[in-house]
Amino acid sequence: MFGQGRLRRWRLPARAPHGPAEPRSPIARALADQLFSRVAGADRVSGSLELLLDAAANYPAWLAAIEAAERVVDFENYIVRDDATGRRFADALTAAAGRGVRVRVLYDWLGCIGTPRRYWRRLREAGVEVRCFNRPRLDSPFGWLSRNHRKTIGIDGAVGFVAGLCVGDAWVGDPAQGVPAWRDTGVAVRGPAVADLHAAFGQAWAFAGGEADPPAMPAPHVREEAPEPGGMALRVIGSRPSTMGIYRLDQLVAAWAQRSLWLTDAYFVGTTSYVRALCAAARDGVDVRLLVPGSSDIPAAQALSRAGYRPLLEAGVRVFEWQGPMLHAKTAVADGRWARIGSSNLNIASWAGNWELDVAVEDEGFAGQMEAAYERDLEDATEITLDPSGVHGSTDLARQRGHGVRRRRGSPGRLAAGAVGLGNTVTAAITNHRVLGAAEAVVMAAAGAGLLVVALACLLVPLLVTIPLALVAAYVAAALLVRALRLRHGARP
Repeated sequence: MFGQGRLRRWRLPARAPHGPAEPRSPIARALADQLFSRVAGADRVSGSLELLLDAAANYPAWLAAIEAAERVVDFENYIVRDDATGRRFADALTAAAGRGVRVRVLYDWLGCIGTPRRYWRRLREAGVEVRCFNRPRLDSPFGWLSRNHRKTIGIDGAVGFVAGLCVGDAWVGDPAQGVPAWRDTGVAVRGPAVADLHAAFGQAWAFAGGEADPPAMPAPHVREEAPEPGGMALRVIGSRPSTMGIYRLDQLVAAWAQRSLWLTDAYFVGTTSYVRALCAAARDGVDVRLLVPGSSDIPAAQALSRAGYRPLLEAGVRVFEWQGPMLHAKTAVADGRWARIGSSNLNIASWAGNWELDVAVEDEGFAGQMEAAYERDLEDATEITLDPSGVHGSTDLARQRGHGVRRRRGSPGRLAAGAVGLGNTVTAAITNHRVLGAAEAVVMAAAGAGLLVVALACLLVPLLVTIPLALVAAYVAAALLVRALRLRHGARP
């Protein structure tokens, strides 16, 4: 329910997609290339992409490429489960190492916190080099909030994969039990662009304590001003904390789009500036659409996403909720000629806090495939509209959507994104700088109740607040002094 109206869920056919934008002049195209390169922090390079939908297309392609590897396999993923799917990948990776292939696996500490040590021990004993990304450290109290959220594979400098998929049975589902697979998207990358995937992996590998440029790595490719015959113009965007490359790129695309901008995101919690960019595009007549999960594995993120629907809908942005068990894809397609696929969600955790990796491509044929896939997804989605009559939609569908979705607490990054969304709502309520809707009442009530509990604790039991604050301050002070001494003596922080 928003403002004076309520949400109503409709099963509506989506409008027909726009055709590709008219080609710009050579001068405008050159300026656009320069602008995109500087904003994203990634040069244009030649390559080709193959669209892979869901685990049914991604996992077999990943396994086949690992089985065919001859020199090096760089495998990087946020979550790797010790289940049937995870063990299939362990078998493939250990077999490659047994053939003499240099296999390097980089996993995130928090994402894989439920994966037992025996899983990694098995890989190491088979000759696989395994590193854990960013374990908590005493001298970095909040450094663990930054996670490696990438999902990439690079093989022999010839083929690579970029996706939103982690490695686990949730992406496969269980047809025998009636549990559908999660909806997700990835791409296979071939050509000179694969070297950029290896290079991005090398940066994260070095951060985790590995060699920056091991001898087994393919030599860097020579960049070309134009794609090779039959190739595409790509950008491999390996973002790191505080670089904000993906955020700047998403803002630029929202401002640059002339006809259409179709977004799919698993955990949408847009910042105020990004929401305004989408609203401005919609008011200018751009067909802006946002497809999000109807049922999420992180309910708090879903609640914050829904709290932000109202300004989008009022500006003309079309919002859809997918009906399946979980929509985990992170994609964008604009003007029938530009597309982005990868690990970055549209929230502050991905934009500013995590290590992420995405591929952006300028190719009408590939963008057309992305639009066709988007239209198919909308066939299984309901559109959210503002309904002044106050008629409620069906709640049965919402309950059905939760089938097969495993609820999780979520990562600190997603919690940070949720905190930003919560802060936006609370700030708006206090400063009265925008109209709030009824859907944000729950968020404000929760924030108010939490602050009231803190206030009562401060009044009734002051030590309950001051002692934890003092301990935290002492811990942070000690960490700063230790790191200062290490830097003073030239040690690596």
